[in-house]
Amino acid sequence: MISLSLIIVDVQNDFCPGGALAVPKGDEVVAVINKLLEDEWYSAVVATQDWHPAGHKSFASSHPGKAPYDVIDLNGLPQVLWPDHCIQGSKGAEIRNDLEMRHVEKVFQKGADPEVDSYSGFFDNGGRNPSGLAEYLKEQHARNLHIVGLATDYCVRATALDAIKLGFRVTLVQNACRAVGVKPADEEAALKEMAERGVHLWSSV
Repeated sequence: MISLSLIIVDVQNDFCPGGALAVPKGDEVVAVINKLLEDEWYSAVVATQDWHPAGHKSFASSHPGKAPYDVIDLNGLPQVLWPDHCIQGSKGAEIRNDLEMRHVEKVFQKGADPEVDSYSGFFDNGGRNPSGLAEYLKEQHARNLHIVGLATDYCVRATALDAIKLGFRVTLVQNACRAVGVKPADEEAALKEMAERGVHLWSSV
């Protein structure tokens, strides 16, 4: 039997309607993910959680005169500035309570270093500090991954591309993802890039 694992990316209150950095229709992914979990396809299920300290340098509020969605250089990396979101210990940082977390074996927190953002579930944006996710999946003998969650054009994209680089076979479950869409073409561009890098695009029933 082929081992298949699921990565649930950042399905948190702040990324859903009413949250500080709401992804349009972000809450809609929950029912799709829960259905996938009920089907019991997965030998391992993990989740990622954005977990920023207050005053994180990726927040526009940390840069006087800057506004959300401006782009700056942050320690040598291009950085979109975001509204304050997913602050450690806050309600907004919590994983949605309607997500069936009883299926999730481990949660990998990311973005805790105030000097660098961390879109991917595997590494920070500089690719320097691993989260431990890759090692965990390898311990579970995972080879094939389904990736779902928020948001298609940022954290889902980065997680999928890093998984490809690490040698996993990756399927993006499109109907279990939603995009931020800072620019109208961002979602389409992200999907195109992932497909070109070897990510299989698929939608569940």
